[in-house]
Amino acid sequence: MLLSTDWSRTSLGPIESWSPALRAIADMIVDSPVAKVLMWGPDHRMIYNDAYSVVAGANHPRAFGACVDEVWPEIWDFNRAILAAGFRGEVQSYLDRHLVLNRNGRPEDVYFDLYYTPIYETDERVGGVLCTVSENTNRVLDRHRLHESNERFRAAMEAVHGVLWTNSADGRMIGEQPGWSALTGQSEAEYSGFGWAKAVHPDDVTATQVAWLKAVETTTPFVHEHRVRRRDGSWGSFAIRALPILDGRGTAAQWVGVHTDITEQRAAEAKILEHAALLERQIAHRRRAEDQLRQMNDTLETRIAEAIAERREAEKALAQSQKMETIGKLTGGVAHDFNNLLQVISGNLQLLSRDVAGNLRAETRVANALAGVSRGAKLASHLLAFGRRQALEPKVVNLTRFVRGMDDMLSRALGGGIEVEIVATAGLWNTFIDPTQVENALLNLAINARDAMDGLGRLTIELGNASLDDDYARSHEEVRAGQYVMLAVSDTGSGMSPEIIEKVFEPFFSTKAEGKGSGLGLSMVYGFVKQSGGHVKIYSEIGHGTTVRLYLPRATQAEDIEIAPVTGPIAGGTETILVVEDDEDVRATVVDLLTELGYRVLKAPQAQAALSVVESGVPIDLLFTDVVMPGPLRSPELARMARERIPGIAVLFTSGYTENSIVHGGRLDAGVNLLSKPYSREALARKIRHVLANQQQRNAAAAQGSADALGSVEVPGEAVRQAASAPSLVPADEAAPAADKPVCVLLVEDDGLIRMNTAELIQDLGHVVVEAGSAEEAMAALQTMEIDVLVTDVNLPGQSGPQLAKEARRLHAAIGVVFATGDRTVSGIEAFGRRASILNKPYDGTGLERAIEAVLADPVKAPA
Repeated sequence: MLLSTDWSRTSLGPIESWSPALRAIADMIVDSPVAKVLMWGPDHRMIYNDAYSVVAGANHPRAFGACVDEVWPEIWDFNRAILAAGFRGEVQSYLDRHLVLNRNGRPEDVYFDLYYTPIYETDERVGGVLCTVSENTNRVLDRHRLHESNERFRAAMEAVHGVLWTNSADGRMIGEQPGWSALTGQSEAEYSGFGWAKAVHPDDVTATQVAWLKAVETTTPFVHEHRVRRRDGSWGSFAIRALPILDGRGTAAQWVGVHTDITEQRAAEAKILEHAALLERQIAHRRRAEDQLRQMNDTLETRIAEAIAERREAEKALAQSQKMETIGKLTGGVAHDFNNLLQVISGNLQLLSRDVAGNLRAETRVANALAGVSRGAKLASHLLAFGRRQALEPKVVNLTRFVRGMDDMLSRALGGGIEVEIVATAGLWNTFIDPTQVENALLNLAINARDAMDGLGRLTIELGNASLDDDYARSHEEVRAGQYVMLAVSDTGSGMSPEIIEKVFEPFFSTKAEGKGSGLGLSMVYGFVKQSGGHVKIYSEIGHGTTVRLYLPRATQAEDIEIAPVTGPIAGGTETILVVEDDEDVRATVVDLLTELGYRVLKAPQAQAALSVVESGVPIDLLFTDVVMPGPLRSPELARMARERIPGIAVLFTSGYTENSIVHGGRLDAGVNLLSKPYSREALARKIRHVLANQQQRNAAAAQGSADALGSVEVPGEAVRQAASAPSLVPADEAAPAADKPVCVLLVEDDGLIRMNTAELIQDLGHVVVEAGSAEEAMAALQTMEIDVLVTDVNLPGQSGPQLAKEARRLHAAIGVVFATGDRTVSGIEAFGRRASILNKPYDGTGLERAIEAVLADPVKAPA
């Protein structure tokens, strides 16, 4: 209908002239199975899908392309306010909203859940408002009818002066019976068991017990009359009716009964012997009371059946949760031993590769074996993910930017036959997750979808903000009510049956042919999301595809800056390393690797022995210890005691399974360095150098007494790069650095690779360099340190380079400014005087040196 409509007759114009944003949202609406309507442009033209046409009723199809006020004049006041707010960029929602619509030729009361989202054009202007509609009219009306029924039941009980009670299957009163207590004045201790008989008139006790036991034995309704002592001491006559509540095997599980006060009725019946007309009315009254009691019993039976069904579902969910927890603990232990085994194999293979260098056949076989180790490590990683035992390193991530950055990876993984569509809500919240794990999760879901579609179909990745309320949390195990970022992956594949859906998150369960999958993909996704404090929901139907929704916890902080990985040749060193590892084979392998890298290596089989080595006085630069080891002394405690005895020692943990000693809440503790098993020679070498370099920098700063000058500057993602022997910084009142003082350069560049290379060039020039990835990080350094030259990119995330330069000049009037940019001009540079210059990208060391010398050589000029 979208393509068949003549849009040239409307204010939107021909469909070929529509903006990309309008085309994209229109296609999404038409393809959605959920009722959606887009109200676009200043006159609010309506574009909707088949599901919404049901909501429109007789207004369809004339409403398609028409204006909102023409289609729904009866609720225009409501829509006018909604649209005004939406075009201001406000997101709105209404649950069970009551409206009166003339959609089928007559006014009718309807109830909707309504969700309004502004849709932005590419120029960040709101072009229209999208409304997602869910009609709840029948459910709301049913709720109203149930409330009315309950009120009638309550009034009926009061009208017949009834008292409700429950007994166990064998006829004993158990638990609180407020109605019986209010009638007789008996406490729970008094009426418990068969104590209720003490409130029955002595002359009626035997007959009551005989009739009651007969009903219990035969599981037939109990109908009886007897006298009961009321709370005030008077005797009243009561009609009794009780019914058994049967379980699935037909056995009585409980009795529900009512005592109806018929004292007045009996007195009236005595008089009826003299007044026949009065007797007839009393009989009619009794019949009405019995009808009311029968209706009450029917309602009670229904409620009890519903309660039993709900309890069974809760027990089923608990059993599933306990089952997954048990399997998780098992997989964690297996992964630990498996990773130790893989570490031995991997380490020896890497050592062997150097011995067979030049032997092509042997090199090929070693490479194949290492590839097998890599596959085994991935398998162990999936086991840990499912068992929620991996050490997450979460960051604040914007999923829109993150997912779009995976376009090339997804295209390669899915192949040309899969059409990928990414639908992201404007104003998406940030989320706090481990980027590596969410990348693995999305890739696993995409590959599963590809296989379900046999390589041909559409994959839709949807990103949006979501709130899970208390009702949803109560009905779903381990879900906390709150705000989440939703990542949904939908395919047009074959779908799954309910029986398959119940098992898809279990490890090693797979519907693929043997050898086509490990059965750990979805279990890894499930474990990672649960460990991150999120929720997973899967929807599928045979022949209609599958949707997996990941609800990831919302983060209110700004997005963390991505740091480019370290590249280049690996290097060893001559420092002394103490290796603590209880597995003899692993210990021997890592000692060989470190020795081959040039380090002096000491070793210990467990923590207590390692402490003895530390206390012997032998100089140790780095403690490299396994996390999980036998013995009374735990690794974190060993690290603490080692730092007390050797204050400048560096600590690096390693493990294939971290338990909870250095991981809490599923996340690696702050300040802890961890190298997960199995690791390669390259990973070991780089991690050792990284940890040692950081510790040496801290040691140098402490030794030189520069903690106040440098230690208070914390630039997220990058440390201050400085030579250990660098002299003190330039005083604030000097116009230019003295000849015998080093130049302090603040480098601001959001591209990690460019920042790293430029920092090395500046160091090669003999200057001190402080790095920052954004203007906000740079301000922390400017407010703490004396900076001589600011080298900044022009286009930074957030505040721009020129804006940062103005703030820098405000704090340091003598600072020189070098603008690094791909443009040939920088607007407003003249305001910074001659102590400012432009460094065109790409630049080399010579150009960088000239730009810095230029802004240092010129006399100071105050900014305009």
